[in-house]
Amino acid sequence: MPDPDIRLIAVDMDGTLLRPDGTIPGRLWPLLRRLRERGIAFAPASGRQLATLRAMFAGAEGELDYIAENGAHVVRGEQEVSIDALAPVFVARTIARLRALDAVGTRLGIVVCGERSAYVDDCDPVFLAETRKYYRALEVVDDVAAVEDRVLKLAVYDFVDGETRTAPALADLHPDHQVVVSGVHWVDVMNAGVDKGVALRGLQRALGVTPAQTVAFGDYLNDLELLRAADHSYAMADAHPDVAAIARHRAPSNAEDGVVTVIEGLLAAPATA
Repeated sequence: MPDPDIRLIAVDMDGTLLRPDGTIPGRLWPLLRRLRERGIAFAPASGRQLATLRAMFAGAEGELDYIAENGAHVVRGEQEVSIDALAPVFVARTIARLRALDAVGTRLGIVVCGERSAYVDDCDPVFLAETRKYYRALEVVDDVAAVEDRVLKLAVYDFVDGETRTAPALADLHPDHQVVVSGVHWVDVMNAGVDKGVALRGLQRALGVTPAQTVAFGDYLNDLELLRAADHSYAMADAHPDVAAIARHRAPSNAEDGVVTVIEGLLAAPATA
């Protein structure tokens, strides 16, 4: 059982908190109230945009903290903690490169993740259905390269497998930028130094919380740094092997409401004075 002096819980969404059908476990809602009463902050940490996360937690009482866009956008309630935008020249160059990959057979969909909205210009029904799962504020435009917004991230949907196809094709973007596999089909491109772990550390500073007072849950490669930023790190039962290797604890799978089960155990422990 982790130290009961916990002040912050950061939770990945897909494959971690969310059930396989994409819903939030009903048992979480009363726990959020109890966490607030105990002075424990709760932060969804996701590749999803801020608008999507806020909509998903609209039923929660009080304000939550959010780590959105894989760490490129962090807020506490209505207060912005940090935002990290890509250079427009880099965005244009990378979009052109992705389009070239698509033209030679690596079927890709591109999402330009802006501060105000996400943008696509590909109307493939499979791609749009997947994109709408993660981006509530979504605009279909004529050309994503012409979008006028602060771009926090480029999200690339590989129709086959992002880890083995798209991510290696973009590997030379390092060390100036992050190329993160965030799902079987998704690869995210962000500025160097942007990840969920950096975001969590910024939130820790804003809250006056230490890693020893932090719990984090994750299951996939974009959660590695999130777990490294918390002394009480949990990999889900069916996590990616690299995630399982660095986590200090294991949680039951998302199909078993593993995050909720662990939090219930935390709240059953006596609070530290």
